[in-house]
Amino acid sequence: MDTLELLAHPVRLRIVHAMSGGRELTTAQLCARIPDASKAMVYRHVDLLSNEGILEVADERRVRGAVERHYRLRLDRVTVDADAAAALSPEDHRRVFATSMAVLVAEFNAYLDRENTDPTADLVGYRQHAVWLSRDELEELIGDLRRVLLPRLRNQPTSERAQYLLSPIHFPVEEPTSSSRPDR
Repeated sequence: MDTLELLAHPVRLRIVHAMSGGRELTTAQLCARIPDASKAMVYRHVDLLSNEGILEVADERRVRGAVERHYRLRLDRVTVDADAAAALSPEDHRRVFATSMAVLVAEFNAYLDRENTDPTADLVGYRQHAVWLSRDELEELIGDLRRVLLPRLRNQPTSERAQYLLSPIHFPVEEPTSSSRPDR
């Protein structure tokens, strides 16, 4: 199974999100993090991600006669390269985008369902901006975002940090034409 196929599932993608930042979590901890999925489903997907090399066992301990495994994410295995992305059909893009949106909705609902949720205090945002960009300007914007985001992707969990799900999404909503200039 290729990386894209592995990650194009809502529960598996949520597991990957939960494991980011160098975390080492047990399957039971992942079940608590993804309460709207059945325990059997989370265990099944952790097993699949482990068998496919996306997760690796970081530690094993005996707990009440059973072996408790702590898993860690293999960052080198969760990257979808440019060639794989270029090979996607429009239907593949629809499926992957729908999965991403399903995960976004599920994570936001899980956030809102927590006790003492305060979107204002937590600086929750879900804005969309329609911007006019040339190809060069879009590439510059993507570069700017990478310069801002990449260092923060290396942040490790601490008692002062909350994990935020950030989903930059960009696509053209209309084709450029000579007449698509703002009125003057």
